[in-house]
Formats: sequence, C-alpha cells, structure tokens
Amino acid sequence: MDRFNVFKRLVYAIVVFLCLSSSFITPNYNTDSIKDEYIPKDGFVPDAKTAIKIAEAIWFPIYGREIYSRKPFKAKLINEHIWQVEGTLPAKYDGGVPYAEIEKKDCRIIKIYHSK
Repeated sequence: MDRFNVFKRLVYAIVVFLCLSSSFITPNYNTDSIKDEYIPKDGFVPDAKTAIKIAEAIWFPIYGREIYSRKPFKAKLINEHIWQVEGTLPAKYDGGVPYAEIEKKDCRIIKIYHSK
C-alpha cells in the first residue's frame, strides 16, 4: 500500500474517532434553554438515494474504489427507521459486498462492514 493511501486511511480514522468520541461528551449548558430541536419530518435520511450517497461517502475512504465494482447499491428501509444499504455481487464473482445500516432520523451509522 502506498504512503498516500496509508495517510488517507489514517486521516479518516482520526476523523471518525473524533466524531464518535465527541458524541459522548455532555455539553456544559442548561438544556432548558433549548426550545426546539430541528428534525425534518422525514428525518435527515428521507429516501434510499440519500442513504446510498451517505453509505458511499463512508465506504470509499475505508474500502477504496473497489466498492464501485459492487454497484448497483441497494437501499431498503427496515423497521420504519433504519436504512439498510448494500452492494451487489456480479454473477459468477467470488467475494463480498459493502454493507451499512443508517438511522433515518439522525443519520447515525449503526453498522458498517464488508462481507466475504
């Protein structure tokens, strides 16, 4: 693996770590002053097209360009609130596909992996 790819993965890992760790920090302000939290009626991930775009943005830094050989990506809504997004394996092809679960309401990544 060349140095640029190692650097990209390291930067991505740091960004993901910072995002995840910041979600555990409790803000130091009075929450009574917050009147309304804005959440769109259909959530921040309202449709399959949006869910696929989000999954691609997450997969690409992790798995690289190879994810595009697993198109078309398919998204379906499960339990009315979780988008399940996965790639498609071409006929007569060994390997796996990228997979992600994304919360419809707040765009939270629930699960991400690449099958074998």
